[in-house]
Amino acid sequence: MKRIRSLDILRGLIMVLMAVDHVRVYAGVPAGGPEPAIFFTRWITHFCAPGFTFLAGTAIFFHAQKLNDINKLSRFLLIRGLLLVILEVTVIRFFWTFNLNFSQFFLAGVIWMLGWCMVLMALLVRLKPVTVGITGCVIIAVQQVFHFVPQIFSEPFRTSFGKFWNFIYPSGTEGFENISILYVLVPWIGVMAAGYGFGLIMQMEEKKRRKLCVSIGLSFIVLFVTIGSIFILRDVGDEDAPPFIFRLLNQNKYPASQLFLIMTLGPIIALIPLAEKAQGWFSNMLAVFGRVPLFYYLMHILLIHLSAFIVNLIITGQMHQDWYNTAPFGTTQSEEVRWSLPLLYLVFLTDVIILYLACKWYAALKAQKPGGWMKYI
Repeated sequence: MKRIRSLDILRGLIMVLMAVDHVRVYAGVPAGGPEPAIFFTRWITHFCAPGFTFLAGTAIFFHAQKLNDINKLSRFLLIRGLLLVILEVTVIRFFWTFNLNFSQFFLAGVIWMLGWCMVLMALLVRLKPVTVGITGCVIIAVQQVFHFVPQIFSEPFRTSFGKFWNFIYPSGTEGFENISILYVLVPWIGVMAAGYGFGLIMQMEEKKRRKLCVSIGLSFIVLFVTIGSIFILRDVGDEDAPPFIFRLLNQNKYPASQLFLIMTLGPIIALIPLAEKAQGWFSNMLAVFGRVPLFYYLMHILLIHLSAFIVNLIITGQMHQDWYNTAPFGTTQSEEVRWSLPLLYLVFLTDVIILYLACKWYAALKAQKPGGWMKYI
C-alpha cells in the first residue's frame, strides 16, 4: 500500500503541474519562447503526459494483481478506454470550448490517446509483463518506422490510408479538415506498456527497488544530457539561436521523441523513492489528487474555463468566450489583455485549492461506495 501511495503522490504532482499549462492556455500566454519565465512555465508541464501515461501502465499492472483474472482485466481496460474516448469528444470537449460544433474543431487530445492505449493494453496484458515492457521500449525506440507504413501501399489507397494513419503516427499525408491530432498513439502505447512492465520493479524488495529506480532515473538523465548536447553541438545554428539550455530542453513533444521521453521519465522514476518516504500535508494533498485522476481532469478544465471568464471580466469588462472556441489551442492574446505570470499562478493556486476540496469529497465518496460506475471515474 505504501508503494501504491507513492504512485498516487507522483500522479497528483503531475496533475497539479498539468493545471499550470491549462491555465496558461486560457491566459493567452504563448507556449514557451525566449523569455525564461514563460519558457519554464511551459517546460515544467512536459512531465505530465509521459509521467501519467507511464504510471497508468504501472497502475494497470497492480490492478492485474488485484483482480487475478486476465479476462476481467481486459474487459475493464476495454470499457475504461472506450469511456475515455467518449468523454474526450463530448464532456471534455465541451468543458474546453463550451460548444459542440464538431464541424469547426475536433481534438484528439491526451484523454483520447489514453483511452485508445487502454484498449490496446486490453490485448497486451495477455502477455507476460516482461514481454509487454520490452515491447513498449522497442516501440519507443523505433517509433519513426511507423511513419513509413502508409508508403507500402500504392496510390490512391496510400493517401486515404495515410489520413487515418495520422492517428497512429504522423504519415506526412494531409489530415482531415478541422481535426487536430495532438496525441498520436505511437509512441504513447509504448510508454504505457513500458510502465506496465515497470510494475515488476515496483514489486521488488524495498532496498533493491529504490536502488533500481535511482539508477534507471539517473541513467536516463545522463543519457539525455549527453545525446542532446551532442546533437546541439553538431548543429552550428545562427547568432539568433536560443541559449544552449533552451535548445537542450526544447525537445519534440508532438510526437514525443526518444529524447523528450527520457528527459521527462528519468526524473519521475528517480523521484519514486522520495515519494515513498513523503509525509505531511503536501504529499497527502497530492495523494488525494492521485486517487481520483479522471475526476480531477474533468473538473480542472471546467474550473479553469470558468476562472478565465472571471479574470477576463475584471480585466476587459467581457468574458470573451470567443477566445476559447478551439481550446486548448487558445488564441495568443495581445499584451494588453494577456495575463501576467503572477496572475496566471494566482489563478492556478486558487483553482488547485478548490480542486483539492472537490477531490477530497469525491475520494471519500468513492471509498464508501466502491465498485459500480465509480471504478471507471
